[in-house]
Amino acid sequence: MRLVIVGGGPAGLAAAIEARLAGVDAVVVERCAGPVDKACGEGLMPAGVSHLHRLGVEVPAWATHPFRGVRYIDATSGRRVVAEAGFGSGTGLGIRRTGLSEALRARASALGVELRERTEALSLHADDGGVTLETSAGPVRGDYLVGADGLHSQVRKWAGIGAVTGPRRRLGIRRHYTVRPWSDYVEVWWADDVEAYVTPVGPERVGVAFLWSGRRGRGDLETFLGRFPELAERLGPAESTVRGAGPFDVRVATQAAGRVLLLGDAAGYVDALTGEGLALGFEQAQALVGLCVSGKAKEWPARWSALTRRHRWFTRALLQLADRPWLRRAVVRGLAANPWAFRLALNQGAGRLALRG
Repeated sequence: MRLVIVGGGPAGLAAAIEARLAGVDAVVVERCAGPVDKACGEGLMPAGVSHLHRLGVEVPAWATHPFRGVRYIDATSGRRVVAEAGFGSGTGLGIRRTGLSEALRARASALGVELRERTEALSLHADDGGVTLETSAGPVRGDYLVGADGLHSQVRKWAGIGAVTGPRRRLGIRRHYTVRPWSDYVEVWWADDVEAYVTPVGPERVGVAFLWSGRRGRGDLETFLGRFPELAERLGPAESTVRGAGPFDVRVATQAAGRVLLLGDAAGYVDALTGEGLALGFEQAQALVGLCVSGKAKEWPARWSALTRRHRWFTRALLQLADRPWLRRAVVRGLAANPWAFRLALNQGAGRLALRG
């Protein structure tokens, strides 16, 4: 058996590694070269860290920083309110996206994955025997083709799978700053029209991501930072360019069309505010490869729905806080007054909740 995977991001590379661990040939087609960067919150929850260990992926120390919980900070009502909770077991990992990409590529190569970088996917043709992907470097044939090419998946379009963007049209931008992390928590700073997510991603680096509704206009990082003067004062010099992503909430009609299977963001996405994107991508990769190996690939849409149901429900519930500042303030005050409730949420099904990703 051979899997052809379009997209060399974390989900695509994880699927290739899973394939090789299962004794299946895998080829990854990626138009870029070297470690692939992306606007991402870069927080990996304990469940995602466990997946990396299981896959045998070793991320370089320069690109990581552990964190032990989540902290909400809301000062919009004139009184600073802080609610925080630690993980009951395990540790989260702030992880620079390029470092994660480098580590996944190294592990995939060591296992014998064929990486075709600087290669453009052009079209696909599926038949009863498999799928042929036409690329800028010639055709690639496989038993299944996995579309792991992101929110605006071209594979999804070629396969004739419909997708629509939800009404919120939320957007995100991210930048890194040179400063020693001041906390071993992921911090979520709230304002009434934007959220700031701060993650330690190295010994001398933090990443700051902003999420907001595109209905309120284009985002400007310096303007957003001005909404959080206390946070702005803690940051050192900017060390990366601004990267953006969105709109989020892409609703996909199905996750499979014959021998073409969608994975990660390409399969459907709600919002980045829970930070579960990376962990969910790894979990999906494991399940998808398992179905292909067992000859049950047609069950992928149902399995995807089961794997992501809690995440989709919980994310839409959290979006109510972003849409309703009065409700958010009440919830944060309640969590601050009852930290046991926050710990329970963080460590149960409602919260492998990192806060971006």
